[in-house]
Amino acid sequence: MKRALAELPLHGGKAPAALFDRMVRLAGAVVMAIVDEHGSEEMLRRLADPWWFQAFGCLLGFDWHSSGLTTVTCGALKEAYRAYGSELGVVVAGGKGATSRKAPEEIARAADRLGISQGERLAYASRMSAKVDSAAVQDGYALYHHSFFFTPRGGWCVVQQGMNEGYGRARRYHWMGESVADFVCEPHAAIGDLFTPAKEAPRSAPGDLLNMIAAEAGPNRVASAALIRDDPERFLETLRAAVEGPTLFAPTRHALLPIDVDLARLGRIVAAAHRIAPKDFEALLGTPQIGPKAIRSLALTAEIIYGAPVSHRDPAHSKRWADYAYAHGGKDGHPFPVDRRLYEQDIAVVTDAVRNARLGHTEKTEALRRLARLGG
Repeated sequence: MKRALAELPLHGGKAPAALFDRMVRLAGAVVMAIVDEHGSEEMLRRLADPWWFQAFGCLLGFDWHSSGLTTVTCGALKEAYRAYGSELGVVVAGGKGATSRKAPEEIARAADRLGISQGERLAYASRMSAKVDSAAVQDGYALYHHSFFFTPRGGWCVVQQGMNEGYGRARRYHWMGESVADFVCEPHAAIGDLFTPAKEAPRSAPGDLLNMIAAEAGPNRVASAALIRDDPERFLETLRAAVEGPTLFAPTRHALLPIDVDLARLGRIVAAAHRIAPKDFEALLGTPQIGPKAIRSLALTAEIIYGAPVSHRDPAHSKRWADYAYAHGGKDGHPFPVDRRLYEQDIAVVTDAVRNARLGHTEKTEALRRLARLGG
């Protein structure tokens, strides 16, 4: 499993219609060129690379350091898939807000239509990647965007984003599904911040941050699942004592306060999960209704009962992708306004190269390869 991460300033607004139309056409042409040259699996690897993705968004003309680059670039790719269908070489599901939650059913429909036998596995990967970054990793960012990319051969990747409105930042999570071994133990291969402000923004207090996918949290994952399989009342009694009596946790700030948890509701959720009896933490995380608060409560109680420490390590611990904004300019005029004439010319060049290559005329694609070698 490969999982990488990027951070961006949180910006509002949307892409102008004229720019978005061009983004869709250029994104489609670039993806088809990469798929034709390197294959669909390589396209997934590039989307799963936070640096390549950022450079791609800059190339398409979006604001180089905006959180909107993620949602608009993914939106352009989804529109390109709607326009080109299987010709694109990659299937796109999900999106922003309520659309993100439709990803599993969109995956299932596409799998049926394309005859992909691994539809259920792909839908599971979509649900679990979102669940990990919203509940198993509690880093102060609330997920609001989830895009799932996959191929007819069953390869997949995820680009999803969360926001922290408190200090105006967005955090983007990338997943690459090759050789998936474990969703809940150090699934990331690389983590990097794409943008570091001159004055570092305040981070979550260590006691607030919960990282259940850390290697050192392994005993706690085991203990959390054991708590659910054991006696739910034992768990609730320990939790009740923690939030109603003297703190059992950090001396300077309760890691769990009465305001953080509705004990009555949590009791119903725990009882329902107990009947399912999840065999391990991954199964627990995938249980319906088990969200961030339930995971935090279980983790902290498991620490008390079993002595299995939780991890408070932030999972976010550099090709200059901003240079690609100089290709066509940026939506907000940085480094300069989008050059529409040049943009249309480049769409025509790449589209024509793909069309000719598919007809067996490779002169233009060879020219693009030579340019790439000179640029490297």
